[in-house]
Amino acid sequence: MDLAWVRQHVRQAAAELGFGLVDQTKLVTAASELARNTLIHGGGGQVQCTPLEIGRSRGLRLTFSDEGPGIADIEQALGDGYTSGGGLGLGLGGARRLVHEFSIDSRPGEGTSVTVICWSAGAPHTREETR
Repeated sequence: MDLAWVRQHVRQAAAELGFGLVDQTKLVTAASELARNTLIHGGGGQVQCTPLEIGRSRGLRLTFSDEGPGIADIEQALGDGYTSGGGLGLGLGGARRLVHEFSIDSRPGEGTSVTVICWSAGAPHTREETR
């Protein structure tokens, strides 16, 4: 139920901000992957959903955080084909490609926090990535 709630909540928030169907789908897909990682690999956690507005541009910032085991090698975890859970290995890297801004902070034994930002179509944005 938690994953379904995250998907529904993100889709509704994106629609209210004027995101088109394609952008909603991209953001919901990224959110679903990150929520699943938080639940399965982090043992559960939190998601924060924050609407953004800069001038006439509207966006949505999602932050997924957990207090799980953390990620020992972030570069490896972001690579296509990497999996620690028997899946396809497209979760983190795929989520990163679906959004405009992506940042991850993880320390072994302390947990992980992933923040993504997506802007509605037509909004001036740049692809940013931080770690």
